[in-house]
Amino acid sequence: MNSYLTSIEKQFEYYKSLGDKTLNQLTFDELSFKPNSYSNSIAIITKHLVGNMLSRWTNFLTEDGEKEWRHRDLEFENTFTSKKDLLLAWSKGWNCLFDAIKPLSENDLERIIYIRNQGHTITEAINRQIAHYSYHVGQIAYIGTIIKNEDWQSLSIAKGQSSSYNEDKFNKKKERRHFTDDM
Repeated sequence: MNSYLTSIEKQFEYYKSLGDKTLNQLTFDELSFKPNSYSNSIAIITKHLVGNMLSRWTNFLTEDGEKEWRHRDLEFENTFTSKKDLLLAWSKGWNCLFDAIKPLSENDLERIIYIRNQGHTITEAINRQIAHYSYHVGQIAYIGTIIKNEDWQSLSIAKGQSSSYNEDKFNKKKERRHFTDDM
């Protein structure tokens, strides 16, 4: 289970880094771009992620993960006034998450916490959130590729580079390591 805690922290760091790399490529106007009237902009998705992180991870061992002070519907209104404001909020959400999970021990993983009065083991709650965050970070990256088009800087293995990437991996010693260790 200690390997689970180490792995999950690396997984969250990985998805944060994908978001970071996308946000860093875009201007504030690009972050506010909506592909169509029904879609959300990257700014709105970011605001929703931050709202969720602050609600879920603030006092998550002792309070319900859906806080009374959270106004989820307002997360879908873009109120950021600059890229700097957006990035500060993004960091605040992730810092809240990491401050909550880093002190966890193996003994904590079966403890019950609540989200909207539904009991979850801490393991289940973590798994729920990593799925939610990776879903939205994927949306952020996809919208980023639409905006940047041929100027997009790949977040992982660039198109046409799979063979050389695999060659590099297979030239290394076979050993246990996390897939994010080389990133």
